[in-house]
Amino acid sequence: MENLDQIVAMLALTMGVGWASGINLYATLLMLGVMSNTGHIDLPPELAVVGDPLVLMAAGLMYGVEFFADKIPGVDTVWDTLHTFVRIPAGAALAAAAVGDVNIAVEVAAALVGGGLATGSHALKSGSRVMINTSPEPFSNWGASIGEDVVVIGGVWTALNHPYWFLGFLVLFLVLLAWLLPKVIRGIRRVFGFLLRLFGLGEDKPNAVGSASGPNVNLHTAESGSSSEVIQLPHVPDSPPKGPSA
Repeated sequence: MENLDQIVAMLALTMGVGWASGINLYATLLMLGVMSNTGHIDLPPELAVVGDPLVLMAAGLMYGVEFFADKIPGVDTVWDTLHTFVRIPAGAALAAAAVGDVNIAVEVAAALVGGGLATGSHALKSGSRVMINTSPEPFSNWGASIGEDVVVIGGVWTALNHPYWFLGFLVLFLVLLAWLLPKVIRGIRRVFGFLLRLFGLGEDKPNAVGSASGPNVNLHTAESGSSSEVIQLPHVPDSPPKGPSA
């Protein structure tokens, strides 16, 4: 039973740091470093570097920058886009370090799982922010940003102290991700489609009467979904003028 608890604790820590890094990497590093330095947790030697004062200062500085950038509509989307190249690799590296000094195959597997979880949580966060930015008021951005910080801090704490509960919550998150992410992607496409049409870059779909250049005239009816019905009408030649009757 003790071995099972150790395996579950390692899984929760590995998946937890990967998942949390995709939402807020710097809050994750601060949470791990502070809890390690205060003696609340014992991190694996490969992950104990997050408790170094230099790492904590760097993470604290970047968290402060993100705290404000994440609450400004538009700026948060640019910030998330740039951090696609930071959060995902960092999530994979932290997950690999969380398994400790074990077989290299286990570390690679942990990096893949951590990177995948970071990708999923980052995609959901950044995609939902694009849709939230369509709201004219800033309060939704503030609420989303503060809520994300609370979720990350609470999630990391739960992974360290209640690994079974965290793994259960993680399963629910993955189910939610599979259901919600396609909807978010469709919403993002509509947002960018609207912006393209707003600046005159979108393509207009034909919905008018076509030209009569051949023996038939094509009338395009109203489109239904992605297909349109075409009605073929015969071309009626002009009648020649009648001459005077004899």
